[in-house]
Amino acid sequence: MVGRAVRLIATLALFVIVVAGVAWAATALWFDGPESRVLAGTMAGGLALVSILLAALVRPFLRGLALALLPVATVALWWMSVPPSNARDWAPDVARTARATFDGSRVTIQNVRNFKYRSESDYDQRWETRTYNLDGIHGVDLFLSFWGPTQIAHTIASWEFDNGQHLAISIETRKQKGQSYSALRGFFHQYELYYVVADERDLVGLRTNYRDEQVYLYRIRVPAAQARALLVDYLDEVNRLADHPQWYNAVTQNCTTTIRGHAQNVGAGGRLDWRLLANGHLDELLYERGQIDTDLPLADLRARSNITEKAKAAGDSFDFSIRIRQGLPGGR
Repeated sequence: MVGRAVRLIATLALFVIVVAGVAWAATALWFDGPESRVLAGTMAGGLALVSILLAALVRPFLRGLALALLPVATVALWWMSVPPSNARDWAPDVARTARATFDGSRVTIQNVRNFKYRSESDYDQRWETRTYNLDGIHGVDLFLSFWGPTQIAHTIASWEFDNGQHLAISIETRKQKGQSYSALRGFFHQYELYYVVADERDLVGLRTNYRDEQVYLYRIRVPAAQARALLVDYLDEVNRLADHPQWYNAVTQNCTTTIRGHAQNVGAGGRLDWRLLANGHLDELLYERGQIDTDLPLADLRARSNITEKAKAAGDSFDFSIRIRQGLPGGR
């Protein structure tokens, strides 16, 4: 009786794995396989058919299920070997990769994006070279930008310097011309990982003024030395990506899980939490950990951290970063 129950549980577990694996492999072939839709569809359908036949015809059934995973494993090996690239026909806003050069406590960054927007798709391209004093870092802030669903947000880190400079970095998908973002495609090899190194007027103003997103700004409670180490870790990765591209992944390499990876590298990662994926609740997690201002109730903090209207009023003004921080809780 016990043996039969164990066998049944194992069979059900393997069945679920096979169904999920076949679904993933067929979708991978559709998205990442041949450009011909007919050929990609034929390969995806053929894989599913072969797996179904193996599971249905081979006995015992448990052995058939195990064999049904062979086509999935073959696709997985191929899929992991598909190389990312920095040489594609990129959309203009992600056409250049940043690169940082360190000289003691000074860092010079090429291709800092500072576009002047008239609309989301109409802008003057301005790629700048800027120099920052790492010893002058006061701290790091976090933007949460909501474009629709409140469970999910886009996160942007931004460093504040004692001379009034701010440097924002957004971890995004690198899209080709004509490509748009798809949450489903984000699980496959459809986009390279891209770090937008930019002026806050670009990254934040684009979202508030032209995409009509709701943006919140929180000051992170972190020692200046740790904020500096975090920026250096970011810029090291920026340099690596300029030479060795990586794939974006909607779970493992997205705008928030990648931030956590950088934080772990400097000893500030914290334990895993479901709100790292449902990152629309990230401020709640940071509040519980005391990493943002806790002098106010969370609801009041959220209300005062909404900088959308301030950003709209600031427009393209030179003091954009100062104006969006006026009245912000947790000031340094």
